[in-house]
Amino acid sequence: MTKKRKSRGRDKGGKGRSELVHCSNCGGLVPRDKAKKVTARMSLVEPSLAKDLRDKGAWVPTSYVTKYYCISCSVHYGVVRVRAREERKLP
Repeated sequence: MTKKRKSRGRDKGGKGRSELVHCSNCGGLVPRDKAKKVTARMSLVEPSLAKDLRDKGAWVPTSYVTKYYCISCSVHYGVVRVRAREERKLP
């Protein structure tokens, strides 16, 4: 059978089965090594209030939010792009 990608679409190597995570958009179960991980910084205060607080010298707390997307949702949201056939086999 032909190989479409060098990694077979996973980051697993020879590890066997990997744990499943839920897609943040559609809720589907995706292997963790196949899912696309997106980490974004999120402020706990709304932007207009945060700007006023920063002007007065206050520290505005932020937290990191990690989301996992399945391949179809990550293509739809522009996290990854569809690549040409020759580029798919590159590492």
